[in-house]
Amino acid sequence: MSSVAVAVADTDTDDPTPLLHDSSPYGDSASGDEEIAPSSSSNEPEPDGSSRPNSPVGSNQRLASLDVFRGLTVALMILVDDAGGAFPSINHSPWFGVTLADFVMPFFLFGVGVSIGLVFKKVTNKQSATKKVILRTIKLFLLGVVLQGGYFHGRNDLSYGVDVRKLRWLGVLQRISIGYLFASVLEIWLVNNIAVDSALTFVKRYCIQWTAAFLLVLVYMSLLSGLYVPDWNYEVLSTNTSSTSRYGSGTQILISDDNTNLYGLASRLCYRVHCGMRGSLEPACNAVGLVDRFILGVDHLYQHPVYRRTKILDQLIFPVQQECSVNSPDYGPLPQNSPEWCLAPFDPEGILRIDSIMELAELFRVYGHMQRVFLWSVSSFPLLISGYVLFVLGIPLSKPLYTLSYMCITAGASGFLLTIIFYIVKMDDLKVNHKMDDSVSALTFTTLVDVKHVKKPAMVLQWMGMNALIIYALGACDLFPAALQGLYWRSPENNLVDGTELLLQSMLHSRKWGTLAFVVLEILFWGLVAGFLNMKRFYVRL
Repeated sequence: MSSVAVAVADTDTDDPTPLLHDSSPYGDSASGDEEIAPSSSSNEPEPDGSSRPNSPVGSNQRLASLDVFRGLTVALMILVDDAGGAFPSINHSPWFGVTLADFVMPFFLFGVGVSIGLVFKKVTNKQSATKKVILRTIKLFLLGVVLQGGYFHGRNDLSYGVDVRKLRWLGVLQRISIGYLFASVLEIWLVNNIAVDSALTFVKRYCIQWTAAFLLVLVYMSLLSGLYVPDWNYEVLSTNTSSTSRYGSGTQILISDDNTNLYGLASRLCYRVHCGMRGSLEPACNAVGLVDRFILGVDHLYQHPVYRRTKILDQLIFPVQQECSVNSPDYGPLPQNSPEWCLAPFDPEGILRIDSIMELAELFRVYGHMQRVFLWSVSSFPLLISGYVLFVLGIPLSKPLYTLSYMCITAGASGFLLTIIFYIVKMDDLKVNHKMDDSVSALTFTTLVDVKHVKKPAMVLQWMGMNALIIYALGACDLFPAALQGLYWRSPENNLVDGTELLLQSMLHSRKWGTLAFVVLEILFWGLVAGFLNMKRFYVRL
């Protein structure tokens, strides 16, 4: 799994701003919005809507905090992607459960939602704002197809190219772009013009958005539990039709033996997956996969799903043990009694997950209205509790399916992180050069990184957040490591990337810890690259 947050440069001010944050007239993010206002008059907005010069709450301060949050998420993404193989406990959960990697995508959506809340606080030209949102959505979607459609093969594969019949249409960037479009349009067009001075008026102002989010949840849960999933087939290209240790022991039908691949003669094996049920949440027979196979086609789905590492021992879920890897929770050979669905494609970024992404984007969007931090940080605890209650009641945590319990837990965790930052900011010993009462302090979103003695160590993360798109494309999508591996000495294994990792493994006498050291070095490298780009004031804009 790979996730992304994007940074661009504001051409008018030369200040780096997030992709979904714009300082244009229709995207005014000045602090003069009629939100939950401070009780004192010392921080009232000027008549023209601008803040007083001595206001402690500056947009640049808020942006620095967002950049650090975004950079931290990018670093976390690199960590779990590149070190997850050595440490399966932090890698994506094979199907049920939540690990560190499963929080990365919600954290990215959190950054997107906050940016939307900043951009569209006040919109004077709705048509122009909508046009810009649509254009950015198209750009981000197409970039996702290029990076994750299968054209680039990543590390350890010096080839490139993709059969258009197997092009992957949906990926991380594509989902983020659609969630961004949905939440932005709601923010631009459907916000009630009600002054917010209490929790009740806050709810009234955004009742349409909450209604939309509730309807999305209702539709998603109805489809997940109500769609009938019939039996279905898929094919696997095989070079050895008799190898059940590699291809499992499910129902196999030999289609032909005259297909060739790069290695010579090959055969296509057809597997039949037996379902005939509704409401299943297991890998083979869920409604999520049904919709993807029907609309996108099985050939356009992700070919290496996480459930290939799964081992499910719960007799309440399956009457017999379901195992797709002898090395679970890591990848490994198929056991002799593996179920027929182990090699089936499944896209974790498919059609129905777009619905859940829109729900999360809409939730996180409201976090972007900084004067509401208290209300929304407090609401994080009910989200966490609700997720746990749903889990206890039988709705499992599953990122591939984006179950309701998973969405509540991850949304609450994102808000809980914001709550911690919020209360740390309120501490008297962190009030730098300003005498602020409690109400003004509560409205400050400068976070730890805007405090002098904490800002310097966080600078690397801020740089990464300001140019997160480049780091995602070159680092997380393995474009740069794959390019380096293309330069080798005598044999492809003798390249700078693999050589550095092997050297660290040898120095630490551990393959696992050597890999972790290599990943940490990789994160520092990209931090320095981002710092150099920041020094040159070079920022990618979409």
